Amino acid sequence: MGTLTNFLLFSFVVGSAQSKVILEPDNPYVRVEVHHRVVLKCCFTSTAELGHTWIKRTAKAVKNVTDSDHVTIDKRLGPSKCGSITFERVQLKDSGLYQCVLGKGDILSHGTYLQVFKYLEKTINIEESTKNKILMAEGVLLLLCVLVPSCTLLFKSKRLNQLEKKKVKKEEENIYQGLNLDECWSTYDQIERSQAHGPYQDVGNVKEEEEQIQLEKP
Repeated sequence: MGTLTNFLLFSFVVGSAQSKVILEPDNPYVRVEVHHRVVLKCCFTSTAELGHTWIKRTAKAVKNVTDSDHVTIDKRLGPSKCGSITFERVQLKDSGLYQCVLGKGDILSHGTYLQVFKYLEKTINIEESTKNKILMAEGVLLLLCVLVPSCTLLFKSKRLNQLEKKKVKKEEENIYQGLNLDECWSTYDQIERSQAHGPYQDVGNVKEEEEQIQLEKP
């Protein structure tokens, strides 16, 4: 019974403390270059005097933030009741979500995500004239890459056409070389004679031709 009473009393005290604290909106996101100075704040209104600490949340862990050579925590709230944490020379490892812990740790501010970035350094210092020469050389190379294959294809196509013409001409010559002109002329004479006599012949003429053929035999 006593344990239950203590629990209810503690819940009532915590609820009363929370009801007296109103958190103001925090800056949700701050992006800063490495080695620069940055200040994060958490502001609230409260009728009671509350202390505050800072925690840092990352994907791996949650840890308390303490004073160091480049981090300073201002524990004096002042009339506006704003706590602050200052990074004199922020580092890449300082990236994370920072929240104020008020009172005994039962009230947390909304938090501010700090992102620390670093610009890429130039590995080669090139003058503008050199850049223009490089761009011109790239343009010439690109033009050559387009023209050389095109010229090669045109030359190859022209050569194939010439070979095709030579092949056709050679086949025509082979066709005429296979013919016997004497046989062609004899065949032509037979055709002429058949056309001269017509499709029909007289019976008398046929008999005379047979008699002449028989007389010529020995």
